[in-house]
Amino acid sequence: MFFSRALILAALPLLAVAADLCCQSTGDASDSAIAALLASLGITDVTGLVGVGCSAITVIQVGSCESANTVTCTDNSHAGLVSLDCVPINV
Repeated sequence: MFFSRALILAALPLLAVAADLCCQSTGDASDSAIAALLASLGITDVTGLVGVGCSAITVIQVGSCESANTVTCTDNSHAGLVSLDCVPINV
């Protein structure tokens, strides 16, 4: 029983956590400019909506971010340069 709990706790950091973001721009991964940016970062095999120049939405930012650029993304591991697997949201 102890090992099953330890395994669950060890796996928690591996779960993707979506974050609500305000991005400078968003677009499909197949868009030529976004595809070139992804390639320059060595990021391959990406589909769907990509956020570019994203930061977390704060209470102060609510209402100041253009609605076309508010997304929630599950892959935010690229230092804010790009966020992957995004879905548009209304804030």
